[in-house]
Amino acid sequence: MKNSDSVKVIGGVLLGAAIGGALGILFAPHKGSKTRKRIMSKGSHLSDAIQDKFEDLMDDVKEEVASIKHNLHVRMDDELAKIEGNKKN
Repeated sequence: MKNSDSVKVIGGVLLGAAIGGALGILFAPHKGSKTRKRIMSKGSHLSDAIQDKFEDLMDDVKEEVASIKHNLHVRMDDELAKIEGNKKN
């Protein structure tokens, strides 16, 4: 998953949660104390989902950085080999 895709997913989750929470409060058929408990529960689930998405994003970033480092080392080794080859000639 690309970084921009992950940001869009996280943004969508946050927007959906905000809209859902607002509508839930407006149309809640329960007492305030019960509604607050339900909001806390939903908030906890949302927090867990966001944390999972963030961890996935960080894993993707770490993999991308490792790939870039590897490619950079390979290119540097190739260039050094070319330089060494030119020095021998």
